[in-house]
Formats: sequence, structure tokens, C-alpha cells
Amino acid sequence: MAQITAALVEHFGEPPHAARIPEPEPRPGREVVEVLAVGLHHITRGIASGRHYASPKELPFVPGVDGVVRRADGTLAYVGGTHNNTLAERILIDPRDTLPLPVGADPATVAASVNPALSSWVALHARTPLRPGMSVLVLGATGASGALAVPVARHLGAGRVIVAGRNRTRLDELLATGADAAIALTDDPDATAARFAAEAADVDVVLDYLWGAPTELAMRAIVTARRDRERPIDWVHIGSVAGPDIALDGALLRASALRVSGSGLGSVDLGAVDLPGLIAGVASGAFAIRPRPVPLADIAEAWTHQDAPGERTVVIP
Repeated sequence: MAQITAALVEHFGEPPHAARIPEPEPRPGREVVEVLAVGLHHITRGIASGRHYASPKELPFVPGVDGVVRRADGTLAYVGGTHNNTLAERILIDPRDTLPLPVGADPATVAASVNPALSSWVALHARTPLRPGMSVLVLGATGASGALAVPVARHLGAGRVIVAGRNRTRLDELLATGADAAIALTDDPDATAARFAAEAADVDVVLDYLWGAPTELAMRAIVTARRDRERPIDWVHIGSVAGPDIALDGALLRASALRVSGSGLGSVDLGAVDLPGLIAGVASGAFAIRPRPVPLADIAEAWTHQDAPGERTVVIP
């Protein structure tokens, strides 16, 4: 049987290694495609750790949640969503899950950018549809996904975008490239709460990549300072960088129009989201991350690399 090279996770929590596995074979309703580029996303590592709710039950397995592929007719496409085996030279796909790439699109840039941009794109389409002129707070804006949420929100019509995070240098960069105000998360909770109250009290949507203690502080400060408590505020939980849990005072829900929801795998119907629009935006550079290409043979070393701000490691099989 013919074989291909793939990344293989044999133990949860350990980096995968390059290995030879049987080449996939086409079957009715499925086709074999050549993989051109795969981003090493946080969710990819999370699933491979065995602690993510989408982690497989059995080992070994090939990781990878999305990627750019070349189909049999030579066209390039993005695949994602239902795939968890893209870190290989060739994979078996359902053609209905492909999104064609615009002519001239760079596969590495698309592989680096779509997954980080997808979080805010989906949240603002499916969890709390953004209307023109609404204001958005990005809590955890200094990470890759949070930073991309700024141009995504602008593209979808946000009138004001506020960013919050710990990296002051990154916050300044976001102010220079589209954000209207910045809130630094400091070790002084009173000062930080005062900044949330001053800058975000009347925000319409919160895209929350942090959760944990920062969310508790920000939520209380914003709701308490809100001038019109009956005006809805949609708080969308996307990531748990600062912790998996929060202590939510029920009084905040009773005394305001605070609506808390989540956005992630399994919470939305991607068929109702304008994914071609996302692909077009990434391909045009409107919201894109700089790729850092590495060969599949170096997957073990690439797995532990810490990407710089605005960068994403992309595996090239």
C-alpha cells in the first residue's frame, strides 16, 4: 500500500512527529486532495493535548483542523470545520466542505489567517449579528484572533472598536491600525475597572477571548457603569485564555440587559455564515496574519514554537 508523510500524535500532550501512514483512497462522495499549507492554531494544539472537548478518544491520530488544498482539477480550496486530519501530504475530503480560493491567493497566508479570523467573523454573524454603527469591545485583543477581530468588526460595520489586553505595545499598534480606544489590563484592579467604566460602559458587543478573572472584573465594571441598563449588551465567550470559569453575579443579569452566549465548534451552523466573504477578506489582506512557513518534517520543533505577534506558523507538507 502506498504511503504518505503525516504528523502523528501518539501521546496526548506531546508534540506530534513526522511518520509514514497509508495513503488515503477515494470513495463515493469523497476525494483525495494534495495539502499545500496548514496553520498551527491554538485549537490544533488544544485538541492534540487531549483536554479539548473536540479531542479524539483514540490514539494515534493526525492533527490539523483546516488547511489549503489542491483538488484534482488543479484549483485551490480551503477546507475546515469538520476536518481533524489536515497535517498530512494528502487527505480525504468531502468536496462539499471546500471553499474555492480567489485567483492569486497565497495558500500560506490563507492557512495562517482563516482560523484566527473565523472566531470573530462567526460570532458577529451568527451569535450576535452586528448592525452598522454598533460598538465592539475585544477583550483579549493582543492575541492573534483578538487582533484580527478589530479589522473584522470594522469590515462588518462597527462604528467604534475598543481593545483590551496586557501587552501595551500591541495595544498601541492596534490603536494605530484601527482601534478607537485601548484598555490595559494591569495588576491594579480598581484602575482597570475604572478604564472599562470610562471607555466601554455603553458598548453593544463584547468579544471575549479571555474569560476568567478579567471577564469578571470587566463585566461588573461595564454593567455597573452602564447609563441605559435596558440597552442590550451581548457578551460572547470565545476563548478561555485567562481561565475556564467565571463567578457570575446573578444581579448583573437581573439589573441589566446583559446576554451571555458562547461561540465555538458546535455552537453555530457554519452554513449560515458568509464564509466566502471571510476567504475573500483574508485573500485581499483586509484581515490577514503573516505566515511563518516550516516543512512538515520539522513538525515536532514547529509545534513548540511561540509565534510572534501578527505571525502564525504554517506547515508546508
